[in-house]
Amino acid sequence: MTLPRRLLCFITDEDSSCPVELARMALAGGAGMVQLRRKKAYGRELYEWAVRIQELCRQNRAIFIVNDRVDIALAMHADGVHLGQQDLPVEAARHLLGKDALIGVSVSSPEEAASAAHLGASYLGVGHIYMTGSKEKSTEPIGTASIRPISQVSALPVIAIGGITRDNASLVMKAGASGIAVISAISANRNPEVATRELITIIRQ
Repeated sequence: MTLPRRLLCFITDEDSSCPVELARMALAGGAGMVQLRRKKAYGRELYEWAVRIQELCRQNRAIFIVNDRVDIALAMHADGVHLGQQDLPVEAARHLLGKDALIGVSVSSPEEAASAAHLGASYLGVGHIYMTGSKEKSTEPIGTASIRPISQVSALPVIAIGGITRDNASLVMKAGASGIAVISAISANRNPEVATRELITIIRQ
């Protein structure tokens, strides 16, 4: 499986009481991929959410991936998984999920990007681009100037993340991103469906 160009990925809000409903609204707005992210959820709870969100993704012809939890992705035959630098190694995840699974890897430098590509990643999650309140960060934003050097080390799609909004999404795309991943730009909006449509319009221009 490969990612479409100019992709909008919605990542579920860590604090949302109903990630399924947020995913439904993002998909109604045209999101091409949903990533289920909930660090503190129990396995059963996460699995149940995953099953429901994956069904919504299937209905909308969108991609569904799970953050970190290769076991959940494997159990429910998700399209793939997204891994951080401290998560299960890419090659181990590939062995478990198979050659057709999407495996995204978070990177913040050309060196990390080259390593992820060499080990079998399907795409690169590049960030954090701007300051963000959605996730605690111990490092400074890498900025849009870091996107192109990372994109040049491999042919893998580059999905930018971190503090991206309707006000800066076009700058991120012009800097060389293949798409964007957002949390609060959709989940914190009064109308998540409309917010999704607006972001898609911007990144496809």
